[in-house]
Amino acid sequence: MSKVLIVNKSNHDFTDAERYGELVFMSYGPINRYATNQMVRKFQFYIDKSKPDDYLLITGLSVMSTIAGSMMALKHGRLNLLLYRSSIEDGTTSYIERKIVFTKQMEKTNEKNK
Repeated sequence: MSKVLIVNKSNHDFTDAERYGELVFMSYGPINRYATNQMVRKFQFYIDKSKPDDYLLITGLSVMSTIAGSMMALKHGRLNLLLYRSSIEDGTTSYIERKIVFTKQMEKTNEKNK
């Protein structure tokens, strides 16, 4: 079963994300936005245990999501995102998935740099 790595736990309701896998919180509460090395150290434990089919749920500070997404992409050559979606028409909220495979882009970049 896939895991849903949640960048930061807040008061948000993450229940809908459970349909994509087990929820795993990588950090809790307020974080210093300038403590980027601390974020890397905090996330490394979870990224090391992650698998290519795991998801990253974007939440919290943008710098945190950027670091976590970069770490996942570097490890797996892909990024499976869960993005929050709110519908004004019917008032529903949900998560939608987006999958990005970077291996082809990485191969092209490596060939250009030779």
